[in-house]
Amino acid sequence: MSEHQPTPAPAVDAGDATAPATPTPGPLPALGATAGFRKTVTEADVVLFAGITGDFAPQHVDADYMSRHPLGERVAHGILTLGIASTAASALCAQERLVAVSAGYDRLRFLRPVLLGDTVDCRYEVVAVDGERRRASARVEVRNQRGEMCLAATHLLHCY
Repeated sequence: MSEHQPTPAPAVDAGDATAPATPTPGPLPALGATAGFRKTVTEADVVLFAGITGDFAPQHVDADYMSRHPLGERVAHGILTLGIASTAASALCAQERLVAVSAGYDRLRFLRPVLLGDTVDCRYEVVAVDGERRRASARVEVRNQRGEMCLAATHLLHCY
């Protein structure tokens, strides 16, 4: 064999203990498990989110425009608020030692605008677990510092 030819890889025996096995499914969240996340929504959050998504609508980035609007000031993007709420789902996954991905949101409602400077408190509670489908449903609620509900949804998690 020439010194420039690669050495063939050794054959892997199907019974070899080093051969990859089908992964065992991980845990599912406990019914009633809760997690949360709290954050003050800043000017930087809104500006960066606008830059990432391209959503430069005046209600988010134009203080002068909004000063003449009934709200009187700029509001955070609804999806930014949902993204912050998603952090509560990540906290639950870490706490419950889950490997999971979002399978979507049902009944998502933006109930009140989140203003720049508001502190939002996101609460996440597992309300249903389907072991056969490896899915969990959680109630998601986001309230501002005045206790007013800003966002409500049901989050669907697919657990691996």
